[in-house]
Amino acid sequence: MTNILFIMYDQLRFDYLSCAGHPVLQTPNMDKVAAKGVRFTNTYVQSPICGASRMSFYTGRYASSHGAQWNGFPLRVGEITLGDHLRKSGMDAYILGKTHMKADAEGMARLGLTPDSEIGARQAQCGFDDWCRDDGLWGYGPDGYYDEKVSPYNEYLKSKGYESENPWADYANAGIADGDMKSGWIFQNADKAANIHEEDSETPWLTREAIRFIDEKRANGDRPWCAHVSYIKPHWPYIVPAPYHNMYGPNAVPEARRNSMERDNPHPVYGAYMENKIAQAFQQDKVRRKVIPAYMGLIKQCDDQLGVLLDHLEAIGEAENTIIVITSDHGDYLGDHWLGEKDLFHECSVKIPLIIFDPSSRADKTRGTICDALVESIDVAATFVEMAGGEVPTHIIEGRSLVPYIRGEVPENRRTYVISEYDFSVTPMCAKLGLASQDARLFMVFDGRYKMIHAEGGFRPMLFDLEADPDEFVDLAKENQHAEVLTRLYSHLAEWGRRMSQRVTKSDTDIEAMRGRSMRRGILPFLVDGSEVSEELTEKYRGKAPQNYVEIDGNPEKIER
Repeated sequence: MTNILFIMYDQLRFDYLSCAGHPVLQTPNMDKVAAKGVRFTNTYVQSPICGASRMSFYTGRYASSHGAQWNGFPLRVGEITLGDHLRKSGMDAYILGKTHMKADAEGMARLGLTPDSEIGARQAQCGFDDWCRDDGLWGYGPDGYYDEKVSPYNEYLKSKGYESENPWADYANAGIADGDMKSGWIFQNADKAANIHEEDSETPWLTREAIRFIDEKRANGDRPWCAHVSYIKPHWPYIVPAPYHNMYGPNAVPEARRNSMERDNPHPVYGAYMENKIAQAFQQDKVRRKVIPAYMGLIKQCDDQLGVLLDHLEAIGEAENTIIVITSDHGDYLGDHWLGEKDLFHECSVKIPLIIFDPSSRADKTRGTICDALVESIDVAATFVEMAGGEVPTHIIEGRSLVPYIRGEVPENRRTYVISEYDFSVTPMCAKLGLASQDARLFMVFDGRYKMIHAEGGFRPMLFDLEADPDEFVDLAKENQHAEVLTRLYSHLAEWGRRMSQRVTKSDTDIEAMRGRSMRRGILPFLVDGSEVSEELTEKYRGKAPQNYVEIDGNPEKIER
């Protein structure tokens, strides 16, 4: 069986690859994979925030199905994940790098699961076996660390002589000037070289861990594996070691994709986001001129390290035995639409790169092709299950396998729309808008042309026509335009909302097999004279009585035959 190398870059925009048309940034190794595989150009995450998006990737389920809708929301104990599905097909699943998953510690305790048991460890690691999980945000402040787990990367840096309580923050994500630390958290430091040897920075470290994993599995002759190599970069802090820190200058920074009309009577939720701190920072050109070259440098380093990984697979003869998948958990606004970070549903935030290389001959006819079909990130889980030789459990996994596209076939269930959700109940924008937490929710429906965003809390929707307005500047719902389009998209949202999402313990096949089973086990209600069913079903209830009882004066009395 073929192995799966499942590579995810955090916060990588779909259009920051040279094969996707970036005018300056060259990503030859990502392009190389695309030239051998299929590049999906309309792939959308199920939530534009790290944790919720990743939980959708790992479960194959929508955010409202698995419930972990924000960073730090635990994935409930017992949720079936990619690792569970693959192990049923004889394939192991490992995590190398980031998951952003928080374990349901309360649920584990209730069931008596301890993290040092095999089942407990997998519950705590999102269904993966842990090779070197490192969620990659080791901020620390007056109240302690953002992430309370032990960082394998930090331990590596300490072993290399980087003297600090937290070398991730003090070296890997900080520059130096006149002997002073210049933290990558501060945007004005983004053009400085990180104070670390390039080979010791996060991306090369994880690449070496991936190579060590591949070599060990190969040497031991272990079962086929899926390795989720999940890089923290190009996610902020936006700072990168030499020589990547000055590969790109301000002249490489594109004009921000934004228009003053977007600020004219905006949707209240959009308006609140345009006023938050990250948006106000990226509205400044000086910030964009500092940050975007660093972001591009981080991507270039990621691509170079992908080349190291691809070269190693070639050298050991595993290149034609390894499915390679390249994707991201969401994008980055970088000042477009007057915003920073991610969170909302413009293309630069909710749309992601997805490249799949399948070495089997069945994929020969699609090599180097582009697929513009509507795809959701949850489709990756279904694809992996089918590639591993399993049958996709459609009562659990809500995604649809992409294997037909990879083999040049026409799928039976081509998507006509995609859905994404966003729960912003823990953000300052919820409080600013005066919303109850259950109303701080957004839903996107996109049919390939029209994109509608529904907001709970009594707000109007937003609507964009990406055919006429690919920049998404004109909110058509602002003037009550296109009522018929809104009605149609709301019908899609209603159809999606009625999906069977929680009946995960019985498949359709199980249910079909249950029909009539109780009758064959003697449960025969509502018969008038017994002729309604076959004699076989009433056989146990016919014939001579084993004993003869009648009631005499209200007392049961046995009567001999």
